[in-house]
Amino acid sequence: MKTDNFQYVVEQFADLRILRYPVTGFEELSLQQKKLIYYLSQAAIEGRDILFDQNYKHNLTIRRTLEAIYEHYQGDRNTDDFKALEVFLKRVWFSNGIHHHYSTIKIEPGFGENFFEHVVKSIPSDKLPLKEGETVEDLLATLRPVLFDPNVDNKRVNQDKDADLITSSANNYYSGVTQQEAEAFYADRKNKDNLLSHGLNTQLIKEDGQIKEKVWKIGEMYSTAIEKIVEWLDKAMTVAENDRHKKVIRLLIDFYKTGDLKVFNEYNIAWLADQDSAVDFINGFIETYGDPLGLKGSWESVVNFKNKEATRRTEIISANAQWFEDHSPVDPRFKKEKVRGVSAKVINVAMLGGDCYPHTPIGINLPNADWIRKEYGSKSVTIENITYAYDQASKGTGFLEEFCFSQEEIDRYYGYGFLTGNLHTDLHECLGHGSGQLLEGITGNELKAYGAVIEEARADLFALYYIADKKLVELNLLPDEEAYKAEYDTYIRNGLMTQLTRIRLGEDIEEPHMRNRQLIAAWCFEKGQKDKVIERKNKDGKTFFVINDYIALRNLFAKLLAEIQRVKSEGDYHTANHLVETYGVKVNKELHQEVLERYQKLNLAPYSGFVNPVLRPVTDDDGKIIDIVPDYTEGYAEQMMRYSKEHSWL
Repeated sequence: MKTDNFQYVVEQFADLRILRYPVTGFEELSLQQKKLIYYLSQAAIEGRDILFDQNYKHNLTIRRTLEAIYEHYQGDRNTDDFKALEVFLKRVWFSNGIHHHYSTIKIEPGFGENFFEHVVKSIPSDKLPLKEGETVEDLLATLRPVLFDPNVDNKRVNQDKDADLITSSANNYYSGVTQQEAEAFYADRKNKDNLLSHGLNTQLIKEDGQIKEKVWKIGEMYSTAIEKIVEWLDKAMTVAENDRHKKVIRLLIDFYKTGDLKVFNEYNIAWLADQDSAVDFINGFIETYGDPLGLKGSWESVVNFKNKEATRRTEIISANAQWFEDHSPVDPRFKKEKVRGVSAKVINVAMLGGDCYPHTPIGINLPNADWIRKEYGSKSVTIENITYAYDQASKGTGFLEEFCFSQEEIDRYYGYGFLTGNLHTDLHECLGHGSGQLLEGITGNELKAYGAVIEEARADLFALYYIADKKLVELNLLPDEEAYKAEYDTYIRNGLMTQLTRIRLGEDIEEPHMRNRQLIAAWCFEKGQKDKVIERKNKDGKTFFVINDYIALRNLFAKLLAEIQRVKSEGDYHTANHLVETYGVKVNKELHQEVLERYQKLNLAPYSGFVNPVLRPVTDDDGKIIDIVPDYTEGYAEQMMRYSKEHSWL
């Protein structure tokens, strides 16, 4: 499709900007592939309620109450209170609940408690999400403290090392159990079989003094939503590209029916083995960032197809995976003697769902189980139509002009930034996560709450180290030996300054990716201070961080990569704690305030997410599908309300 006049920006509110992404290349696919994408895309939408409930037990009730007000309120919609309620609902949609998608802190409503009570009571009771026997007063009694008391369930994921991470977190992965009880429960399970991702697809609860699991499967927890997912997966099997692809879908269906983690392992191994299909997908309980113990998988889905032209880039990287592993600056004890099954491709996404919607990653590396990575490898993707949409939407905003020290920095970004950004993601996902190995007896869970930060830092450092290597120029992945500087500029600028636009003044950094980026940048800034490798400068009363010696910075990345890999390989919790807490958590308040003030003047939003295209089947007179056509006209609220009406099953 032509994207010359494509409207990337949909709307902006609070700290959020809503964008569109073009499904570039969709029209070139076969009818069978289009139908496969359509069926998988429907499955990607059906699990939306699961994530809302995983994030917080009251989320679905809150969302449905707010949606009822949004649709049926007959009063004045131009008051400040109603406008604030409308924005709050849009934020709840974006975060899949009432806790901010990044900070995980409860979102402030912005409207008064009395106003909320008034509008709820004005809505016909049959339009409200009342349980059997429940009154409107009962509903209000439940929601008042949840919405308006900041001390009630304030943080979805608490990472405070001095707190009980389970009881102080508002997520719905645990009920009635403490951190100590949960850790003991799963330690016992892992001692019996450490090849299973214990707890990944369950809620851990205590009933009548007994600790047990409620499994997310057909016939148990989340059954009605999972049944709908499986219905579409069954249809997808009928148009699978090949037998391997059909096997992947069948095993996923079996996992949803049984909840058996052994089947989940079989599914992951089969998914890795399917290297031929152009169409691919993720669907299930995958990432564990929403659980402070790093065990429970949030529900997500991504439907995509290969970007053949851009994939040549990742194919070159994959083909040279052993070279990168052998030349890594880490201790030889932690290197893989033989890199297995590293595959990578560049994709265009066709549908986002669950924890990948509206906010989505730009790269993915799966599966997460370390033993599967070691024995069977991993599959990595860079999502190029998403990064392209980000890039197009950022043009002309004034952001670079505000935070770059020199015109040279700006020119370097416009000359190389899109390429080096994508290449960093390629290296991070394809080689970074797939590199290194654990020592004998180390399971990968020893770092506990710091595991996600250390793993992201490991992958980022691998990418940062190698993006400056002349090998990339030799492989024709970069045009010259100066291009990498654009990524170094961006990374340090973001890690030390601009990512602070994403948190409120006075807050610590909570999100693992943000902690990772500040850890790396702050550690390198400190260790390079003597030689002014990175220098803090002031110009016109504004702060900038300027790289004076790119080669020395690369050497610092190498040293930190060696240490981070050692921490991961040895399961060194003490050092992980020290690195994250010392460099990745605390924020300089004066600098933070300055960055926020400079950013506010640009009238930008620090977070972006996407509306999905509507994939519309075209049928003949007999009702047979003869084409699938992407429709890009649906608005944000329009899409969210439609999803809530047509794809809500819990």
